[in-house]
Amino acid sequence: MPRPASSPVRVALLRGALAAALATTALLAPADRATAGGGGTYLRFTKHTPDDSRLTYVRHGRTVVSYRAGSGRVADECLRGRGWLPDGTYTLGRHHTAYDGNLIKGYAVELGTKRCHDGTDRTELFIHSQMTRSGGQGRGGYQRWDGPTDYTSHGCVKLRPADIKELYRILDRHGWPTTLRVTGG
Repeated sequence: MPRPASSPVRVALLRGALAAALATTALLAPADRATAGGGGTYLRFTKHTPDDSRLTYVRHGRTVVSYRAGSGRVADECLRGRGWLPDGTYTLGRHHTAYDGNLIKGYAVELGTKRCHDGTDRTELFIHSQMTRSGGQGRGGYQRWDGPTDYTSHGCVKLRPADIKELYRILDRHGWPTTLRVTGG
């Protein structure tokens, strides 16, 4: 039996529906577009060792980019100022390019407080690097990046300066996720 030809009215309706869907997507803010698709959009920190773990940007269920990262100085997640991040989901707070804290300067993403399995609250947590407030390299102390052996932190997720700057460019383009998922490796 021959297939009926598409009527001009049907074709116009289909084109109109497609145009409306594309227009709606274009009107969404970047963050809304990032979460509108299936599979989820988030940052994931996969713990292997305190100085050699991975921070990954997942968009619509697919890995966009992944970086070597560190967290803490020891694997015990409940040691304040030394242990790596406890497993779980964190809310991403404000993201700064000129943060000026006591220990953290420059690019920094605030993370929510997390309670460890022993009841210890972990506070003042960030995704950050070691840099000056303006994003450059300092000459000493907490502002200096010492190269491939400098991934340990006081418990935050720590990236190379060039990697966190690239991550910001990617997230500014695609939309910032709202969560960080932390899991053991």
